[in-house]
Amino acid sequence: MMNMEWLRPGVVLGSVMYALIGVLVFWISFIIIDKLTPYNLWEEIVEKQNRALALVVAAMSLGICIIVAAAIH
Repeated sequence: MMNMEWLRPGVVLGSVMYALIGVLVFWISFIIIDKLTPYNLWEEIVEKQNRALALVVAAMSLGICIIVAAAIH
């Protein structure tokens, strides 16, 4: 029979908790960076269609995600 150890409730719950912690850390860091910038990132990207800023924010988001994933791993 196949090894189904990853389906145990403790393993699944741990994975869900780490995912939620990762999303929470990313969300908090994004809010902090949004507060540190001299303008509202969401308004600049969505309403004013600032593509250059959107690319910078996307790169920043990927960087934060990689750091959070490495810390959790």
